[in-house]
Amino acid sequence: MQISSRFTVALHIFACVEYFSGRCKVTSDFLASSINTNPVIIRRILGQLSKAGLIRVMRGTGGVEITRPLGDITFLDVYKAVEPIENGHLFHFHENPSSECPVGRNIHALLDGKLSSIQDAMESRMKEYTLEDIRKGISEIIGEEGS
Repeated sequence: MQISSRFTVALHIFACVEYFSGRCKVTSDFLASSINTNPVIIRRILGQLSKAGLIRVMRGTGGVEITRPLGDITFLDVYKAVEPIENGHLFHFHENPSSECPVGRNIHALLDGKLSSIQDAMESRMKEYTLEDIRKGISEIIGEEGS
């Protein structure tokens, strides 16, 4: 299993918006050039982040604004905005295992709790990191580059 790049692209978007805000207009084209991807992909992710209430996109003149303090937006908030998971479950279980098979009829009992525990652990860790951590990291790295 691999989480799509939408999550890391969204984090990159937030890092750019925070860093370049007030220095230049942060548009989907600008973000696409930093991320090295198609602006359509960026606009789609911006739409998801906007729908989740994490950003505001100014149409026409362009620009992106973060709606809450960076310390109040966790990695989990971003993840949930751009990686919608079916029925709230990270793991999609294959449909209709055979009830005729001793493994098939018991596989859910064996795995459901474990998979739920794994998802809970991942989500708990994602709550520990915020966009403020990214802002601080960028500031430290860029400060080192300027030396």
